[in-house]
Amino acid sequence: MRVIDPDGQQLGILPLQEALEAARARQLDLIEVAPQATPPVCRIMDWGRFRYEQQKKQRESQKKSRQVEIKHIRVRPNTDEHDLEYKLRNARRFLLKGNKVKFNVIFRGPELRHREIGERQLQRFLEGLADIAKPEQVPHMEGRQMIMILEPKPEVLQKLHEERKRQREEEEPAQAIEADGRLISAGAMQAAAMAQPGEPVSEPSQTDGQQEGG
Repeated sequence: MRVIDPDGQQLGILPLQEALEAARARQLDLIEVAPQATPPVCRIMDWGRFRYEQQKKQRESQKKSRQVEIKHIRVRPNTDEHDLEYKLRNARRFLLKGNKVKFNVIFRGPELRHREIGERQLQRFLEGLADIAKPEQVPHMEGRQMIMILEPKPEVLQKLHEERKRQREEEEPAQAIEADGRLISAGAMQAAAMAQPGEPVSEPSQTDGQQEGG
């Protein structure tokens, strides 16, 4: 097998046992990076650190891709009490997850002559969520709809940020399983790269060096 050292320098084509000894001498692992090549290519590196860095990149990617959503709650002037309570609970759940909520009161035909009904409905939502939300847009008419947008209060967002940070810390893998000259297969390496944060990756078995290869 062709062996590359931690600095990217080629050590040449070595038998498996000699490659493992080179990894152990550096207190690192032998990672199979190109099994289909002729001869196969292995690199000497720290397997534990590799897994840590891959999962860290995955977490950062997910963090950057997370965006605030606008959830929609639609009601009619004749929406009954039970439905209003149900929609209020949904709005609270959305806000506590860091999302904004857009409320739409939809009027049809002669209902437009009773806009005060829509105003009372939106005021009810506003008062029922006042402990966790504030208006981004106050109630106003847009065509045949009365619109209001609520956003989470800063303290809600701060608490959510702290909870997510705590979850990331709990999922943080151990910085390094002590490197001890193991031979890590390309399959295990790919699994580590694709693993979701906090997802366990099977530990490779210790290679005893009985196989030989070039």
